Amino acid sequence: MYRILLVDDEILVRDAIRENIDWKAMDCELVGDCDNGKAAAEFVQTHPVDIVLTDILMPYMDGMELSHFLHDNYPDIVIVIFSGFGEFEYAKKAIQYDVSEYMLKPVTAMELRAVIEKMKKKVDQRREEKHKIERLTQTSENYQKNAIVIRSRALQAFVENIKTREESLEELSGLGISLEAACYRVAAFDLDLYSDGTQITAEKRQESALMSFVLFNVSDEIVSREKAGVAYQEGNNKVCVLFMGNRTREFGEKIMEICQMIQSKLKELMALDVSISVGSWARTQQELLVSHELAEKGIEYRYLLGGRLLIDMEEQPEENTLSIKNVVEALVTALKTGRKENADHILEKISSDIKAARVDKSRACVYLQQIIRAADETCEDMVPDSKLFSKREALLQQVTEQNSFDSAFELVKSHVGEIFQTLSDANSSSGQRQARLALDYIQKNYMDPDLSLNSICSYLNISTSYFSTIFKDLTGETFTEVLIRTRMEKAKELLENTTMKNYEIAEKVGFADPHYFGISFKKMTGCTPTEYAREKRK
Repeated sequence: MYRILLVDDEILVRDAIRENIDWKAMDCELVGDCDNGKAAAEFVQTHPVDIVLTDILMPYMDGMELSHFLHDNYPDIVIVIFSGFGEFEYAKKAIQYDVSEYMLKPVTAMELRAVIEKMKKKVDQRREEKHKIERLTQTSENYQKNAIVIRSRALQAFVENIKTREESLEELSGLGISLEAACYRVAAFDLDLYSDGTQITAEKRQESALMSFVLFNVSDEIVSREKAGVAYQEGNNKVCVLFMGNRTREFGEKIMEICQMIQSKLKELMALDVSISVGSWARTQQELLVSHELAEKGIEYRYLLGGRLLIDMEEQPEENTLSIKNVVEALVTALKTGRKENADHILEKISSDIKAARVDKSRACVYLQQIIRAADETCEDMVPDSKLFSKREALLQQVTEQNSFDSAFELVKSHVGEIFQTLSDANSSSGQRQARLALDYIQKNYMDPDLSLNSICSYLNISTSYFSTIFKDLTGETFTEVLIRTRMEKAKELLENTTMKNYEIAEKVGFADPHYFGISFKKMTGCTPTEYAREKRK
């Protein structure tokens, strides 16, 4: 029997799901329903639950906060999110919190039954993996007691200030380890093989632990031989080295040479790549902790800079804010004007800027999202019937799932290439190209009260009669109809989202006469601007 908890602040939704699913026939039990995330978090602490079905927007604690809570405290619970919000940011967070399924409302009973069946299999898989891990844990208990583990824990306690300096030094002295040195630096080592962040099976986890043990042995052997410090294991899958010596340029260079030796030896022995990040110099316990944190942070740069990374965090620029708005606008212009070489050059510049800014994966994905949306919107404006942007949500998710920035960027670059080809095909005739340029000109200049048929024909350097023909062929509307419709759509946005007065909105969308704006608005929408605003701002 699979135990399911339903979380939604709308009682009608909860009632509909409760009544329209034959839970018993699916070997499931609806053990509870809650109207907010806080109540759900309290419920799972006192009731066993296998699957949580939750909305996003709720009072007290929303669906993302609940997912975060479950991810951190009850990792065996399978999470399904359903919401009317299909935005990328929500989907990205859902991936971050190991949400298994993301469903857009309205959800039919058939869709929900299919998802529940899929989640049952995931529950079975997690139960089986948990049993395997428990068996492996029991088998490895003797290993946990050996001298290497004891030594590693003592060194980790010293580096991370888990115990007082005196306690750590006394414990390490009893193990025959002296840490007397003028300066320290911590280096973090991480195998590239399991760096994509995806969940791995119990067998793979055990394999990863064994490979990390090989990495520890290689590191320990080389560091000890060079009399440069001491290696230790951090948990089952990470290795660190505490380098000890004088703060000199020669010792700094020696540290990097030792790291290169470890990378080469591991490649030779096991055909494995390892990324290494060396933290800052340290004298005090607090500085030592900072050195460790910097080394861990450097490993995260592997997403941006690629695997087999060897990075000295003392030489890295600080992470800084980056705006790609101007270069994205330049990319849009290149797409519209058919300059592929310009577009390729701009894309490479964006890639270089993102890498140079040393941003984390989440921020890098947001920048890639900006490129995708800008390119899609350009295509949608110029080729309204294109099917390319229907793949947007799937592409955004693919981008976030990549384990390297380069692979994510290649997806974006390929998508932009497809859009460029679509626009090139659409602009195959000069008449179509001029009509599309006119649409773009209207979008950029609709707020100009002097925008007219004559002014746009002057901009395009063609006659009004020829323009009227090609424009009507492409859009099915006259220039005036498109201009008025564009101005009205912009007016609707301002009426819905601002508290501006009608005369201010009229001026913003290109009407010199507020009275004429009111007449035109009512003719198109059936209501006055005031009536429209009152209705939409409720």
